[in-house]
Amino acid sequence: MRFMRLSICVLFFGIFFGVEVHADSEGVVTASGLSMWGEAKYGEDFRYFDYVNPEAPKGGRVVLGLLGTFDSMNPFIIRGTSSSPVSKTIETLMTGSLDEPFSQYGLLAEKVRYKEDGSWIEFILREEARFHDGSRVRAEDVAWTYETLTTKGLPSYRYYYSDVDRVEVRDSRTVRFYSKNVENRELFLILGQLPVLSKSWWEGRDFERPLLDVPLGSGVYRISGFEVGRYVELELAEDYWGKDLAVNVGRNNFGKIRYDYYRDSTVMLEAFLAGHLDYRFERVSRFWATAYETSAVKEGLIVKRKFSHNLVAPVQGFVLNLRQVRFQDVRVRKALNLAYDFEDTNRTLTYGLYARTRSYFDNSELSARGLPEGRELELLEPYRDRLPREVFEEEFVQPNTDSEGGLRKNLVEAAKLLQEAGYEVRDGVLEHKERGDKLDIELLVVQPAFQPHALAYSKNLEKLGIRLRIRTLDVPQYIERLNGFDYDMIVMAYGQSLSPGNEQRSMWGSDSASREGGRNYMGLRNEVVDLLIEEVVNAEDREGLIAASRALDRVLQWGHYMVMMFYSDKNLVSYWDRFLYPEPTSLRGTALDLWWVDAVKDGRLDR
Repeated sequence: MRFMRLSICVLFFGIFFGVEVHADSEGVVTASGLSMWGEAKYGEDFRYFDYVNPEAPKGGRVVLGLLGTFDSMNPFIIRGTSSSPVSKTIETLMTGSLDEPFSQYGLLAEKVRYKEDGSWIEFILREEARFHDGSRVRAEDVAWTYETLTTKGLPSYRYYYSDVDRVEVRDSRTVRFYSKNVENRELFLILGQLPVLSKSWWEGRDFERPLLDVPLGSGVYRISGFEVGRYVELELAEDYWGKDLAVNVGRNNFGKIRYDYYRDSTVMLEAFLAGHLDYRFERVSRFWATAYETSAVKEGLIVKRKFSHNLVAPVQGFVLNLRQVRFQDVRVRKALNLAYDFEDTNRTLTYGLYARTRSYFDNSELSARGLPEGRELELLEPYRDRLPREVFEEEFVQPNTDSEGGLRKNLVEAAKLLQEAGYEVRDGVLEHKERGDKLDIELLVVQPAFQPHALAYSKNLEKLGIRLRIRTLDVPQYIERLNGFDYDMIVMAYGQSLSPGNEQRSMWGSDSASREGGRNYMGLRNEVVDLLIEEVVNAEDREGLIAASRALDRVLQWGHYMVMMFYSDKNLVSYWDRFLYPEPTSLRGTALDLWWVDAVKDGRLDR
């Protein structure tokens, strides 16, 4: 999902609208954009975003690498392994900026109309909006897309748009969405993120099946070629209808983009260093610290740069499958966390590049710290008798092995917790004295780069009598196991937003725990968590959102539902020196779709 926002100062049930705003006597407002929190930065007549280079030349070719494979061009369903570049060919109703927390500006939609009480919103499509075959993008395409994605698409769409009551086609350019929850402030904005598919193209095709036909798009790029499992090529659509829109100026500057697929991250790195790939977003600290000692780097042909950002850090860690009875005891989960030695891992495996994750909203004001107070405490107080006492009496702090006693002290505490939970060592493995289940855990990984971390963790667990078996799968196998919740433990990263909302239902909500393909990988079913998610979704102002997010964060922290690993407030990027780019925004850092190929630099490279 893409996140977005917009402008001036008419406030209805909590959303600010800007630029061209007109409210009639019946409380219907017409606006050119939406903003979640306060006045949006860009007015109706803005020419381009401040952070782009409006003179950036179009053209050139860039080759990027993707880890995995694909056997389908349908990225909207559970079945099959889809090719992610397909999403670059399909436009959304609106789009966001990179220098605001959450604002939306018109893309396929020229403007919006909405009722001040929050009961409905209309998107009025641009007359010039076209699919790649020249056919118009119509309101019936929008309505059909919404109905299809929420009934046949990925479960995340169902949760994301669960507060939509119904959709109605008003005329060929106007589609109206009715809300069944007028307190859901972000619903209208996230509807702007809806990708719009061609109803006529999909007629006669089974939407719920993988396919290798390229879906008809309406975006700046079209797919010019592909080979299953090997590569996908995109090219700028010369007749793209929206190339002169203010939201597109200075963006999407590469004439051609090729995505090459690799099954192994080490091989993909070697391909980059050999000049077969142009750009690399480095996610493996070991590679960043040790693998770039090449002549190309020393001679300045390859550039390494850290881009700072103020985004909410993804929460990454070892996720436990609570659908298994042995992980439903919080003492077991806490013991597993005590056995993870972040300090040693950061020294020996990640070269001191990371900080320990302690929050589901790290690196932001949404993170719960200290003790609950004010509005956060007010939200938690009604559930005091249903929550651990620590939620109210202790700040959540991760175990530390640099302190006195180190790892041994943590393992002693972990062993005590496991004994209290009814486990004893039998034949070298912890076994529950009554149920008979063993703490013999299979960890599924899809990237070999995680194996050193898992091996280090397994050695600590072994001291407790816990056997951790590491199984590396290829992408299709991993996705199949993931969608069916067929695992003991996985390594997972949950991306978070500066303005969390409806997506939290999919990640932690009880209803998502049993839906195949859902994102509630831990299988969490907790009524208080469900209620706090709704407080996040229905927050009336920014302060309320912060309080609700902290309350949710605090309850998740003390649940010990995952063994959190680490994060960085910097993006590690390396690239062959053939590009220019504008300076990154302080909020989100850099973005490749703002870069362009520099003809002079490109001519100097001999690869």
